Amino acid sequence: MRAAIVERVIDVAALLGEVAAASHGATVLFVGTVRDVNDDRAVAGIDYTAYVPMAEREMQRILREAAERFGTDAAVIEHRVGHLALGDASVAIAVAHARRAQAYAASRYILEALKQRVPIWKRESYVDGTREWVTQQGAVVAQQD
Repeated sequence: MRAAIVERVIDVAALLGEVAAASHGATVLFVGTVRDVNDDRAVAGIDYTAYVPMAEREMQRILREAAERFGTDAAVIEHRVGHLALGDASVAIAVAHARRAQAYAASRYILEALKQRVPIWKRESYVDGTREWVTQQGAVVAQQD
């Protein structure tokens, strides 16, 4: 199990390789990407920032919780920071388990916990030239021109 904040493009094939094993009948890959519209506003890109030591510790804690709840130790998370363009992957979670239900449940748990608990912030840049800090759940925190 591994959790990392990265400044590079996320290599999803490598993540899948990290969780691969002959005993796994299911592998779930979630990839969150920068989309072109949020709350009816045209998005040009997103800047992600994080308190890296705390973020990675909390991500590891989430992986341990998922392992206990869903019975898998084959999980990896990477979240990218820096400027991301439309279509870029911001987060990827790979989970493998002998059974699909547990793999899906663990992946969902990891994603929702990540969004609620990990100190990662995003500032959306809009096509109209404005920028705003938003929460992981999408609410506007502060406007900045």
